[in-house]
Amino acid sequence: MSSRIERKKTKGKRKGLKIALSILAIIFIAIAGYGLYLYKQLDDTVSSMYNPLESDQEKKDEVKERLDNKDAINVLLLGIDAEEGERGRSDSIIFLSLNPNTEEMLMFSIPRDTRVEIPGRGLDKINHAFAFGGADLSVQTVENFLDTTVHFYSQVNMMGLKDGVDALGGVSVVNERSFSQEGYHFEEGELQLSGSEALEYARMRNEDPRGDLGRNDRQQQIINSMVQEALSFESFTRIDGVLEAAGNNVETNMQMDEMRQLFLNYRGSNKQTINEDISGSGDRIGGVWYYIVSEQERSRIQNVINEHMDIQ
Repeated sequence: MSSRIERKKTKGKRKGLKIALSILAIIFIAIAGYGLYLYKQLDDTVSSMYNPLESDQEKKDEVKERLDNKDAINVLLLGIDAEEGERGRSDSIIFLSLNPNTEEMLMFSIPRDTRVEIPGRGLDKINHAFAFGGADLSVQTVENFLDTTVHFYSQVNMMGLKDGVDALGGVSVVNERSFSQEGYHFEEGELQLSGSEALEYARMRNEDPRGDLGRNDRQQQIINSMVQEALSFESFTRIDGVLEAAGNNVETNMQMDEMRQLFLNYRGSNKQTINEDISGSGDRIGGVWYYIVSEQERSRIQNVINEHMDIQ
């Protein structure tokens, strides 16, 4: 009698184990299937965003070496405000340098009216480089101005900022002063912004006593918050929307394998963000208003970049 009871218990345990294993197998297949779907979606998105630069080939070995060695990598973000069918100008120019060894991300904006030497065009506003020659000329101009290498660029339509923020479920910022912009009012303090709100928050400069510099700070806040959201677990559930927003609004010279390396090896670089301002003064030359950066200030910023990148 007892042996029969024991056999029943054993059969019951085996049956329970089979059920548990079957459930685990179903879960594993579902996760694997979704993983393959996401990989395919990501691959399609990266392919649609990919737009190489003329200078990529000559930088190819340096980029590969830096990624393989987990050395600091520089990225240029270009925010483009243009009507459909137009090239437009780079309304926002943000330089990022990611150092996974120090777990620091250096971030600063280059004011769009900064007077610089544009290769083949002479002295002009830095945001005109994009109008003259797209991302290629913008990258060349920034490299000359900062005396460093831009390894990757990302060109984002400003309306894409709205789509990206919405896909992430919004962003959090700390607003230093109360202001209104295009029908939206932004109170002082911590704010949770939707895509439309984030776009206007990033655009405002007329009510800011710091003008372009204040706007640059708000743009950096939005970018930094988007990075934090994108790396969070919660954003994983929003990946479809994020990929759609990126595919429709972003161009970059990053390829799939390079994105994978950046995600795996450089995601810790955002643990500490170092923000810099490029100091200068306004001046009218030939009736045109420019932001003038002295050679001394330019040299200081170049040294900040070299120090961050551990370049002697």
